[in-house]
Amino acid sequence: MKKKQTVLIVDDNAENLGVLGDIVAGNGYIPGFASNGIAALAAIKKKHPDLVLLDVMMPGMDGFEVCRQLKQDATLANIPIIFLTAKTEKDDVIAGLELGAVDYVTKPFNKKELLSRVNTHLELQATKEELREALATKDKLFTILAHDLGNLFNGLLGFSSMLAGKNARAISNAQKDEYSQHILKMANKGYNLLKNILIWSKSQTGSLKVQPTPINLLSLVRRNIELQEEKAGAKNIKLFSHIDENASVFADLNMLDTVLRNLVSNAVKFTLPGGEIKISSKKVNNLIEISVADNGVSIKAEDIEKLFRIDVVHTTTGTAKEQGNGLGLILCKEFVEKNGGSLSVKSEVGEGTTFYVRMPSISLK
Repeated sequence: MKKKQTVLIVDDNAENLGVLGDIVAGNGYIPGFASNGIAALAAIKKKHPDLVLLDVMMPGMDGFEVCRQLKQDATLANIPIIFLTAKTEKDDVIAGLELGAVDYVTKPFNKKELLSRVNTHLELQATKEELREALATKDKLFTILAHDLGNLFNGLLGFSSMLAGKNARAISNAQKDEYSQHILKMANKGYNLLKNILIWSKSQTGSLKVQPTPINLLSLVRRNIELQEEKAGAKNIKLFSHIDENASVFADLNMLDTVLRNLVSNAVKFTLPGGEIKISSKKVNNLIEISVADNGVSIKAEDIEKLFRIDVVHTTTGTAKEQGNGLGLILCKEFVEKNGGSLSVKSEVGEGTTFYVRMPSISLK
C-alpha cells in the first residue's frame, strides 16, 4: 500500500494554519503544523515531510532564512518548498526561487491553484524518490556482483590452476580431494548467488507470479533441514524440527521453499560450532507462524532494518568466516509479503536470533 505523503504547513497565523490544514487533509495528504521558523526547522529535521508550505513574513526567523538553512543541510535539501506570501514583487519571487524553493503562491491564494501546485510537486518528489531508490538498488546489485563474483572466481581460478598447472603431479591425492571440495563449494555458492539474483530480478520486473497452493509445512521443513545437514554437521550444529504434522499454509511453493532455505542457511552461518537451530510452528489466529531460531550471534537493534534493504550495504561474516551478500534475506521478505504474510526478527545478546514468518494457514483435512 502506498504511503500517504506529508505536508508541513508553516504560518504564524492560526486561521491560515486551519484553512491550509483542511485543504491538505481533504486532498488525502497528512498535514503537519508549525507557527514559526524555529519550530518549522525542528519539525522538518524530526519528521522529514514530503513538502513544505512556508510563509515568508514571520516574526523572528522568516521563511527565507528557514529555506536557506534547509538547503544547507544535505539530508533535508531535497524536500520541496512552496512559499506562501502576500508579497508579489518580482524581486521577492526571484529571491525565493534562488534560495531553492520550487514554487511561489501569493495570498490570498486560490484553493484549486494551490492544490494543483501541491499535487504537481508531490508527484515530482515521489518520482524523484523512486528514481533514487532505483539507482541505489542498481548500485547495491552491482556491488554484490562485483564483490561476490570476484571472490568466487579468484578462488576457482586459484584452485583449478593448481590442479591443472605444471606442478600438478606433485600434489598429493589428499590435496587434490581438498582442492576439488573447495571448487565444488565455490561453484555451488556462485550458482546459489546467480539463482537468487535471477529470482529477485524477476520479482522486481513483475514477471514472477505468485501461484499459491496448499503446502504441508512439515515435509517442506524436513527437506530444507536435509539440505543444510552437511553444512551444519561441519560446525557440529544440531538442527531440530518442531513442526505440527498437520500444519499447512496457502502459499507459492517455490517462494516459501526459497524463504526457508535462506533462513535455515542463514541460521547455520551465524550459529557457533556446537550450537543448535530450532524450526517451529504454531497457529496464530488464521495464520501459521514459522520460527527459525538459533543460539548464535545476535544482531544489533540498529542493524535489523538494514537486513531487508537492497539500498544499504550490510553484510556480516559468519562464525566460520562464511561470506554472504545480504540478498537472501531481502528475497525472503519480498516473497513472504507477496504471499500475504509478514517477516520479523527478534535478536538478543546471549540468546541468539529468531526469524518469524507468518503465512496464511489452510486445513488439508
